[in-house]
Amino acid sequence: MLPIRPYHSADSTTVLNIWLAASREGHPFFNEEELSRQRELVQNHYLPVAEMWVYDHNGILGFIGMLQTTIGGLFVAPQHFRKGVGSALIRHVAALKGSLSVEVFSANPQAVAFYHRCGFREHQRAVNTDVLPHQELIIMRQS
Repeated sequence: MLPIRPYHSADSTTVLNIWLAASREGHPFFNEEELSRQRELVQNHYLPVAEMWVYDHNGILGFIGMLQTTIGGLFVAPQHFRKGVGSALIRHVAALKGSLSVEVFSANPQAVAFYHRCGFREHQRAVNTDVLPHQELIIMRQS
């Protein structure tokens, strides 16, 4: 059995720390001020409404937040990148929800490649004006 379980509010500090560390790795185009602003949004707006799952194997290694069938966020602690945590979380929610979609920053080629490996394909592009600097998004769907 996979070590994936529902998120609990007691997980919030660990989840936010993973979010910040992974965001620094995957979103180097954001300065610390923008990361701080985004962290507040994650904590106060996204965690309370998303359906959250954590990969907990002797501690939380990563998490995924779902907004219906859209991946609102998938973050893995950097020391656990490329060890199957992210793909296990995707398989878990796909088994529950069916075909998934995700928005990925085009400036994060590692994430784009990861989602391609998980069976996602580009559907369209858009500009995210909720972040500074504005970033191009690739909207991907599982095929």
